[in-house]
Amino acid sequence: MSRLSVYHVSALDLPNKVLGHLEDIAATLAEVGVHFARRQPTQAVAPSVGVDELLAAYRPAIDALLGERGASGFELDSLTREHPQRDELRDELLAERQGDRDEVRLVLAGRGQFALHIEDHVYAVLCERNDLLVIPAGTRYWLDLGERPHFVAVRLLDAAAAGQLQLTGDDIASRLPRLDD
Repeated sequence: MSRLSVYHVSALDLPNKVLGHLEDIAATLAEVGVHFARRQPTQAVAPSVGVDELLAAYRPAIDALLGERGASGFELDSLTREHPQRDELRDELLAERQGDRDEVRLVLAGRGQFALHIEDHVYAVLCERNDLLVIPAGTRYWLDLGERPHFVAVRLLDAAAAGQLQLTGDDIASRLPRLDD
């Protein structure tokens, strides 16, 4: 189940708000310029289905997103517990970063927690299958996939902008509870 936990940067050990309903999550994130929604596949998808089947099931939703966002294409982000470098990749994703374009992610399988550092708050958004998250350009964020990752998502690409991500150097991600805590 998707969830939003909101923390003040001075108290990252205890959220001051935890939401679990789609409408509440979407409304709270919209207040800070973040879009959250659900996109359904066109056919039922078994939990153990392969990447090709996932892409086929979600292709109409992906095509709609490409048109809506004016994106030129997409890439698949995937990390599973079987990946030989999962620990190193998890550490890389846990570093706070900031991009010069919107980050659009549609989660096809598994889960991941996107932590958005906006002003004096961190919005920890646990995204699961069918969740769409649009992180505005300039927003500082990181991604936690947990100790035993299972995450498959589509990330839209923009032909007009190369999409530079830069690490902020802030250690705030190390102070927020991890996904598996």
